[in-house]
Amino acid sequence: MTSPKPRQLRADASRNRASLLETATRTFATSQTEPSMREIAREAGVGVGTLYRHFPTREALVAAVYQDQVEHLSQGAAKLLTQPPPSIAMRMWMDLFADWVATKNGMLGTLHAMVDAGAMEHAQGREVLLEAISTVLEAGVAAGDLRSDVLAEDITASLVGIFTVAGLPTQKAQAGRLLDLLLDGLRPQHAPKSAPKPRSPGG
Repeated sequence: MTSPKPRQLRADASRNRASLLETATRTFATSQTEPSMREIAREAGVGVGTLYRHFPTREALVAAVYQDQVEHLSQGAAKLLTQPPPSIAMRMWMDLFADWVATKNGMLGTLHAMVDAGAMEHAQGREVLLEAISTVLEAGVAAGDLRSDVLAEDITASLVGIFTVAGLPTQKAQAGRLLDLLLDGLRPQHAPKSAPKPRSPGG
């Protein structure tokens, strides 16, 4: 009979990798500066050698976290549309985007170096984000819940602007208010009621 041990080991390795990825994401999001591999391993409760077995270089770990977060944003758009109105789904997706920005802050230097070296396609991640926004936006337009004269690129630019001025953990409350304002601007604007005609003198 074939022993199940190799399959079990592969399953354990997969779970360990997922756990390390989750810990790295959380550590990147909460660190004021880029954490070292040793710090991430310590947070995960494993030796640094275990971390390097799954992610041989810091760049490999950053790439994995970045890709995982982009996929989370992409899948999140479809999941959020299964329950709330599209406008609420859009606001909830913006919170996912905020989490992604927080994670990027903890690995920004490495990300920039990888993009400059051609080791990562920044444009590919942007296309995935635009597609996710478009998914929610199109649903909102169809439901009459979001404006039809706005492009996904406009929303992306607005989000980048918000987190450029309010991207620090200490600015979370301000970022939330700005996201609420952005959502208000994305809702359909109802035409104002016609003003009453002025009465003619002596009429």
